[in-house]
Amino acid sequence: MAQAAASLGRADHITHAAPEIPRVYNFAADILSSNLAAGRANKVAFIDSRGSWTYGQLADRAARFGAALRAKGVRREERILICMLDTIDWPTAFLGALKAGVVAIPVNTLMTEADYEFMLADSRVTMLVVSDALYPKFEKLIANRQNLAPDLKHVVVSGADAPSADAPSNDKLGHDSFEDLIASAEPEDYTAPTTRDDIAFWLYTSGSTGKPKGAVHVHASLKLTNELYAAPTLSLRESDVCYSVAKLFFAYGLGNALTFPMSVGATTVLLDERPTPDSVSALLRKHPVTVFYGVPTFYAAFLASQAALAPGDVKFRRCVSAGEALPEDVGIRWRDKYGCDIFDGIGSTEMLHIFLSNAPGAVKYGTTGKPVPGYELKLIDDHGQEVAPGEMGELLIRGPSSAIMYWNNREQSRRTFMGEWTRSGDKYVQDEDGYYVYCGRNDDMLKVSGLYVSPFEVEGALQTHVDVLECAVVAWLDADGLIKPKAFIVLKDHSKACDELARLLQDHVKAKLAPFKYPRWIEFRPDLPKTATGKIQRFRLRMEATTG
Repeated sequence: MAQAAASLGRADHITHAAPEIPRVYNFAADILSSNLAAGRANKVAFIDSRGSWTYGQLADRAARFGAALRAKGVRREERILICMLDTIDWPTAFLGALKAGVVAIPVNTLMTEADYEFMLADSRVTMLVVSDALYPKFEKLIANRQNLAPDLKHVVVSGADAPSADAPSNDKLGHDSFEDLIASAEPEDYTAPTTRDDIAFWLYTSGSTGKPKGAVHVHASLKLTNELYAAPTLSLRESDVCYSVAKLFFAYGLGNALTFPMSVGATTVLLDERPTPDSVSALLRKHPVTVFYGVPTFYAAFLASQAALAPGDVKFRRCVSAGEALPEDVGIRWRDKYGCDIFDGIGSTEMLHIFLSNAPGAVKYGTTGKPVPGYELKLIDDHGQEVAPGEMGELLIRGPSSAIMYWNNREQSRRTFMGEWTRSGDKYVQDEDGYYVYCGRNDDMLKVSGLYVSPFEVEGALQTHVDVLECAVVAWLDADGLIKPKAFIVLKDHSKACDELARLLQDHVKAKLAPFKYPRWIEFRPDLPKTATGKIQRFRLRMEATTG
């Protein structure tokens, strides 16, 4: 992408055209058939807790699942809800649904029963596909489906504890075992004649600012993120072994662990348990992962963990971070230990994957990098005008992978999808080298003595202290009702918490930033509130300032 060293606040212009996708197009059929045509029928596509699965086996399972949907009467453009742990059944259901022209709605496995109640009613799905370990969260909803989910007609359960096809059901709704359903279906060679603009899947936002919103994506978007980000930035190879800390139900994880590796015939390792430093270390000892996708909190926790592998025990060729901005200190320490840069970037549920990123040979820690070729960015002020050089503004994105709307939410759709532009809700500054520096979410910004303070900047300074594991900085009211920064800090060693360390941390920030930015209060905590996606919930900490 051609751009000046400093863009003077103007939009970065697209010089890399999006690939042309045929009008009649089905993503699942494309990516499955292309791997078979390339002679990869016997190549391992996925490794999960049950074993290894080849591209040929995946294609057969997806075809069978699509046939089972048709046999159950699930028609094109109807919707199914997928709430499953990361096993081979996840890509089977997702790709099988898309191939049959059915809309897949993967949802977060860590949500509450109330969240699932909303999603079932909002999406009006006709089928629920759920892992046996997660089924208890749906039992009451299924039993009361006439009131809560009247469109639901079928339940398919994945896992060893799934019911057999003839098992009795207390809720009078048919239940099928995922594996039995696959085994009994005919692997018919059917692909729905979808177009590139047909709805393929939804992804619900985390709902941190209210009810979750269903971002609606089309078939072409999956192909576009492969071509615009994965291929040029990551340069994935057929020989790569990939692992993503972010699960498949995330927009980030869907690209990392399914569409990106499958686009080149690589292998993905799936973990159906919570990704902790211990569990991921065990996975890395067993499998030679070359492409590692993480999130900032995991990278920091892994570096601080005694379970972390020695440099000689990993095979990293590419490391990627998204979800939140990567602290500069974490990136540098990772590179120094493992000899592999972390490509920090930002994507969103609305844009499907990363549109702004650091890249090979052009990594600048403390920034989110430069626009991914094929995407155009601009920073605007509160009045919608592009900001002057070096000024902070809200980030807007124009690119071909944008969702087409939020389902059943015209008001929020109009606020977010502004013609060709999509609002991110993130504040950024573009530096003199053209790199974008994250300042925080719109709601996170502090105004201290009339000057804006980025909480992320203060957090970044705190993160460089040897005793800090993670932290969050929020606006807090002093005795006069004026806003000042307050830091909530998790220490690597909780026993070190004391007033003297708090003073040292304040001095540490003063030495790195303008003095008015230092946190006036520091509170040590054993952990920080987080969303189900692992992002720090600063709004919950801010609420304490208004209710305490």
